[in-house]
Amino acid sequence: MSTPYAKLPAWADYGLIPLINLFVAFLVAGLVVLMIGENPLRAAVILIDGAVGRGQAIAYTLYYATSFIFTGLAVAVAFHCSLFNIGGEGQAYVGGLGVALACLAFDGIFPWWLTFPLAILGAALFGAAWALIPAYLQARRGSHIVITTIMFNFIAASLMVYLLVNVLRPVASQTPQTRAFLEGGQLPKLNWLLEALGLSVRSSPFNLSFLLALAAAFFVWLLIWRTRLGYEIRMRGHSPRAARYGGVSEVRIIILTMLISGALAGMMALNPVMGELYRLQIDFVTGAGFVGIAVALMGRSHPAGIVPAAILFGMLYQGGAELSFEMPGISRDMIVIIQGLVILFAGALEHMFRPNLQALFARFERGDVPPAVKEGERA
Repeated sequence: MSTPYAKLPAWADYGLIPLINLFVAFLVAGLVVLMIGENPLRAAVILIDGAVGRGQAIAYTLYYATSFIFTGLAVAVAFHCSLFNIGGEGQAYVGGLGVALACLAFDGIFPWWLTFPLAILGAALFGAAWALIPAYLQARRGSHIVITTIMFNFIAASLMVYLLVNVLRPVASQTPQTRAFLEGGQLPKLNWLLEALGLSVRSSPFNLSFLLALAAAFFVWLLIWRTRLGYEIRMRGHSPRAARYGGVSEVRIIILTMLISGALAGMMALNPVMGELYRLQIDFVTGAGFVGIAVALMGRSHPAGIVPAAILFGMLYQGGAELSFEMPGISRDMIVIIQGLVILFAGALEHMFRPNLQALFARFERGDVPPAVKEGERA
């Protein structure tokens, strides 16, 4: 006889299962640390303290989390339409070009608060434009979105190298990067926000784009769950055949979804380009586009889950740097392994514990059924 299952309540589906997966991932990571001869408990204490133990550490954690919120939202929007946008890395890269062009053109004319909206528009437009061709190929030609978007990551990297070496690099410079932005192209820091809470922050790249990332998360929630377009996106994601039967244009919805996804990925560039580096340089994305996939998986493609998942990966980045410094036996490669384990259990093995939990909830539900109902069902 098959085991009965029950539908999990939202708190278990979106909260308990990710926590169990995260616990198991760190448990396995602890075994790996133990195998190389280090104390896993000490490593955990150093990692957590390095991520949230001081005001400066928290600021860096939130800085990394800002980029992951944008790329996680980009992946999540595509997920809801049953599209796997693996090109966030390239879309963010090209989005940085939009930010840089806005800053280079207006940083000496406008104050930052006027340049900032133009940079947002440039990042969103360039990121969306880079997602348009894969979207068109998927919608019109049936090309798989995974293949085209990952290929466009490499094209974006090559394009940016060419532009930074041959077009945007100042004449007297030997480094492939643009000139430094003036004050009109620099976002203000948010360190004062942590200092207002009594935390000490000497210096960090934590900047205004964090608030923009939170606003983007709210926008995605409104879009997906409170608009007609969001309903059509989710309808196409659940059943393309039902969407076609309901009159939803598959070509239109695929292209619109990918444009929104690409725009969100492109806006990630605001954080490092305008908020920390104050210039456009090679490889400023540093893998944030791929981390966004893990963030979206762990956050169950919901903004309420993506924000804490992004902060968790920000903690891994910041705490991992402290860990590799305090414990030389644990290199940066080991931190990547820990991140990979979190991705493994939050993504590929996300359903490992779900059947057991569903069976457990089914047993509780059967115990709540009154005896009279049970006798009536037997009759």
